[in-house]
Amino acid sequence: MNILLLGSGGRECAIATSIVASPKCEKLYIAPGNGGTAALGENVALDINDGEAVAAWAKKNDCSLVVIGPEAPLVAGVADCVRDAGIDCFGPGADGARMEGSKDFSKSIMMKYDLPTAAYKTCTNLEEALAYLREQGAPIVVKADGLAAGKGVTVAQTLQEAEDAVRECFDGRFGEAGATVVIEECMKGPECSILAFTDGETVKPMAPSQDHKRAYENDEGPNTGGMGVYSPVPIVTDDEYATMIDVMERTVAGLKAEGIDYRGCLYGGFMLTETGPRLLEFNARFGDPETQVVLPRLETDLVDVMVATANKKLADIELAWKPEWAVSVVLASDGYPGDYKKGFEITGIDEANALEGVHVYHAGTKLEDGKFYTNGGRVLNVTALGESFQAARDRAYEACDLINWDGKFMRRDIGARALRGRDAWEI
Repeated sequence: MNILLLGSGGRECAIATSIVASPKCEKLYIAPGNGGTAALGENVALDINDGEAVAAWAKKNDCSLVVIGPEAPLVAGVADCVRDAGIDCFGPGADGARMEGSKDFSKSIMMKYDLPTAAYKTCTNLEEALAYLREQGAPIVVKADGLAAGKGVTVAQTLQEAEDAVRECFDGRFGEAGATVVIEECMKGPECSILAFTDGETVKPMAPSQDHKRAYENDEGPNTGGMGVYSPVPIVTDDEYATMIDVMERTVAGLKAEGIDYRGCLYGGFMLTETGPRLLEFNARFGDPETQVVLPRLETDLVDVMVATANKKLADIELAWKPEWAVSVVLASDGYPGDYKKGFEITGIDEANALEGVHVYHAGTKLEDGKFYTNGGRVLNVTALGESFQAARDRAYEACDLINWDGKFMRRDIGARALRGRDAWEI
């Protein structure tokens, strides 16, 4: 079959790698893709947020399946247009995508269906928000309601920091995404993510993973889209994993009760607190960079899973996983998540890929005359598999050190806390 994949990041490079490994895939198109996806299929120019254009292009090119990677086209209802055109689609419609597109909507679902999460208040103006902050005190969490590329969350340690974050939202830093603000209780503990395939009825959880959101080592600096990740998560107990799966299943049941037909990937972000796992957020798609450590461990044909999900036949699928650990380190441009320069030649990718168990996923790259150049903030995801957590981590950093460009930046402590155990976190 011909398949159209929407997106241009490291997540899409990882998804594309798994799709083309399937004998079911005859031709893969990636819109718009990046320097690395050009070797996996055909990059095409297409407005991925225009549902009618995506559906028309997929029909014209005989695509049997459309896979939506990023959140923006999901929130824009692209999946609805694709399904209306009679084409299978992996990704929820606009109603389901509100689980990510509106933190207020997501929190309302959590509360209505008694899912464990932080206490919160939704504010629609500055005065209301400031009054609530002063009533609650710090530490406290401030979130822009809408999509902000993973950067609309401030974990404020002081009241002044919280007030500044609220003012940024209402002053327009995040556009319409910040016109409504969700203020939450600050929970303590390590974070953990569970991705799950779901067709709106059946839920098939993937292995847990743990991202590193802060830009700098020791979890300092501004929030980013993610600087590194590993899977599975050694500190997660069997009981905690079972609780998170139960929460995901109850969430999907709740969405069904709301009349929402959710078909795709549901991402649950959890905090492992002293009272058990509690929800931080939901995303309506594969995580980035979580996908880059989860899919390399998936033995089951991804195309089979996606087609079954799209056709509400996920109950017929059994997921099988490789026993190896996976660690991925993000190589970024100096200055990210703030201002950074583009256009530097990247060397060493082939040498890194030649290491056993290593795969370099392209994120912000472009290909010109056979050479790769930087073209974004997060440039590459260097993923390594290993028989142990330490082996995978060592191999990932060995590969990272083979890759170079002017201004390469990375955290060197990805996974360090997990190696020290549960006591490395304040709970």
